[in-house]
Amino acid sequence: MKKIINAPENYTDDMLKGIYAAHPDQVKYVEGDLRCYCTANKKDGKVAIITGGGTGHLPLFLGYVGDGLLDGCGVGGVFQSPSAEQIYNVSKEVEAGAGILYLYGNYTGDIMNFDMAAEMCEMDDIETRSIVGADDVNSNANPDTRRGVAGIFFMYKCAGAKAAEMGTLDEVLAAAQKAKDNTRTVGFALTPCIIPEVGHSNFTLGENEMAMGMGIHGEPGVWNGPIKTADELAEESMKTLLDDMPVKEGEEICVLVNGLGATSIEELYILSGSVRKILDEKGIKTYRTFVGEYATSMEMAGASISICKVDDEMKKWIDMPVKTPFYTQA
Repeated sequence: MKKIINAPENYTDDMLKGIYAAHPDQVKYVEGDLRCYCTANKKDGKVAIITGGGTGHLPLFLGYVGDGLLDGCGVGGVFQSPSAEQIYNVSKEVEAGAGILYLYGNYTGDIMNFDMAAEMCEMDDIETRSIVGADDVNSNANPDTRRGVAGIFFMYKCAGAKAAEMGTLDEVLAAAQKAKDNTRTVGFALTPCIIPEVGHSNFTLGENEMAMGMGIHGEPGVWNGPIKTADELAEESMKTLLDDMPVKEGEEICVLVNGLGATSIEELYILSGSVRKILDEKGIKTYRTFVGEYATSMEMAGASISICKVDDEMKKWIDMPVKTPFYTQA
């Protein structure tokens, strides 16, 4: 294992100390717990949006806490859920009088702990709503049980924008739901990654082997086989996405081409070009394309492709400026 770390067991806390030291004007933590990550610029009267998840996916999850996006994040260890107590303490810190939306990925441990935090908030008369991202098409035929992956970015953008417009709690939830209903993702891995406290790869792939549908924690995909070209990967991915969520000729989408941690930006743009060619041939309009790292898996090589079908309301939300230590959109 070659990593720039101190002790493996301190990986998450050492990372957080570095973030707080570098960006004290933007983020802070609840006193006594580094893993209760909050905006430093709370806005009175605004719905607070809280996410949470394991370390190892930056900029997901905590990287989207900031102006125009989220207000807090419960931070778990590498690939581990944050505790209910952490989520509750974040909730008390960022709640600003208009209620809280819990917006996070569709994973069992996260669901259990966010539900427990919601119950604790209810005892304090803090109103909450919850919604999970579940955009990974290849993870399950049933949309309700799909994993939440990079497509949650569009839920963050739409809910964050509606909250910044001082929408009500139910309006912010509706914005997140609208993005969820119109977003789908397909991903694939070329290499495994190494969890610091484990010290070895979390799965194995051959030298010329890849995994289609592999999850961001190493969950099994739909096939392992020889590495395909960018055009071939785009073709298979877009067929899967459009079969699951048909988009008519003339309709508009946003595209997100996401790197999993060790894929060069050059490769992501090659893949993005392959995706765009397919969309143009089908007469599907591309409103905006986002290329880069939005939801990673440590140093895993690979990528995911997300599409989000948009209307004029969603375009306005997606275009809204945001600023966090990890992501800025002018």
